[in-house]
Amino acid sequence: MKNLRVAFFSDMLVRDHDGCMRTVFHILDRKPDTVEFKYFAGAGSVKGLNEPYVPVRNFRIPFNSDYRMAVPLLSLDSLKKQLDQYAPDLIHITSPSALGQFALDYAVKRSIPVSTIYHTHYLSYTDFYLSKVPVLIPLVKHLVGRQTRSFYQKCDLVLVPTPQMKLDLQALGVPSHKMKIWERGIDKQVFNPAKKNKEKLQALTGNSKPTLLFASRLVWEKNLATLVDIYALCTQKGLDYNFLIIGDGTAYAELKRKMPDAIFTGKVPQSTLAELYASADVFVFPSISETYGNVVTEAMACGLPCVIADGGGTRDLIDQAHTGYRVSAYDAEAYVEKITQLLEDRPLRQAIINAALRFVDELSWQALVDRYFDQLKQLVSRRQHTARSLEA
Repeated sequence: MKNLRVAFFSDMLVRDHDGCMRTVFHILDRKPDTVEFKYFAGAGSVKGLNEPYVPVRNFRIPFNSDYRMAVPLLSLDSLKKQLDQYAPDLIHITSPSALGQFALDYAVKRSIPVSTIYHTHYLSYTDFYLSKVPVLIPLVKHLVGRQTRSFYQKCDLVLVPTPQMKLDLQALGVPSHKMKIWERGIDKQVFNPAKKNKEKLQALTGNSKPTLLFASRLVWEKNLATLVDIYALCTQKGLDYNFLIIGDGTAYAELKRKMPDAIFTGKVPQSTLAELYASADVFVFPSISETYGNVVTEAMACGLPCVIADGGGTRDLIDQAHTGYRVSAYDAEAYVEKITQLLEDRPLRQAIINAALRFVDELSWQALVDRYFDQLKQLVSRRQHTARSLEA
């Protein structure tokens, strides 16, 4: 039986750049020998991929300079020629960008099945990016929703990370039968409670006070304004906690100005991140723009109890008052109440840690990636069977 040939489209392929890229590389690193990939990605936007790729001209996104967007229009004939020569059995698309749309259009015209993983909930970003021109928000949400529906309803398989994301896409008009829940895994060799290193934490904080940890890209769509409110409320109440902020991004400088006594590490290696998770006291995560929220399960796997926003994909990761706490996304008082409860009630804290550890025990990357490739093979097999039936 010949190998399965997959044309894999992604504007960027940068190992550990963000949650999306970490998920992508977990797949690429575990690709079986029976599957071939040909990669199409933005020129100069590939790092950590030990295989050749087809470069596509690209540009930096003006409102988020950490990201680049490929522009297939500048090399259409070349891309089509490469695809025709490769003759893929399936096309996988990472995002509904211009490159993703090109790949989707190519696939539809040639009756090639298309798979995609829903990584980014773009609809949730509009409130943040248009906060200074709120009159445009309803129109832009309508346009983003229409584009999201148009793109994903043409795909044959849409892997969504949580039930909430499936409901959100169904509400936009994406057919339910095209979507399957495909969670995210945890590398328990990296993330586990044994990584606790209080000395390393105290070297950062300079004290032994309780430490509240936040880890993410530092961009305002992560609801950083509420993180600032939590910090201000703790200060106002005289709660002597350390705020440890891990990550980098366009909001770094302003966030540092708004949280002058917080400790900012910038981006750190995963090994260091695991040590800080395992050594801190509470994980605080107010973002409601996540499709999944890898940082939440990473914290849980390290024995760090979580207080998160009751919104977005992350809400499905927390069983309320059992594996952690969900609170109203913008209610700083509610976050502080649960944080204080976890710090003061040690039996409760330990019960939540234990339950969270049992939950993440079920999240195996190898099992998830095996399921991913099984689904791709089934999709191609169904399409080939349908084609043979039509020819008969």
